[in-house]
Amino acid sequence: MSKFDSFIADLDSASVLELNDLVKAIEEKFGVSAAAVSAAPAAAVAAADEQSSFNLELTDAGANKIAVIKIVKEVLGLGLAEAKGAVDAAPKVIKEGLKKEEAEELKKKIEEAGGKVTLK
Repeated sequence: MSKFDSFIADLDSASVLELNDLVKAIEEKFGVSAAAVSAAPAAAVAAADEQSSFNLELTDAGANKIAVIKIVKEVLGLGLAEAKGAVDAAPKVIKEGLKKEEAEELKKKIEEAGGKVTLK
């Protein structure tokens, strides 16, 4: 038998109001907050849900389509006709499975050229 068995038995038979009083007493005695404890699992879930792989979708080539075609050609290693076809087919996912930094960098390049991009 553990030294906490009787304590657990007391908790098991306690009412909700008694448990609430216990929580308040523990908060006062030890200077802690039950709210902070419940926020920790939420933060862990948010971190676990953070996306690690991104798809880059060209949503619009913009007014300076030629500059966007050049970037797509360079990044994807396509010929001019294939790059033009990819840009003309917008909205279209042009690159999949990118790391966050790589996706952000490519997004920045295309947007600076006048295109519109979304990360998925």
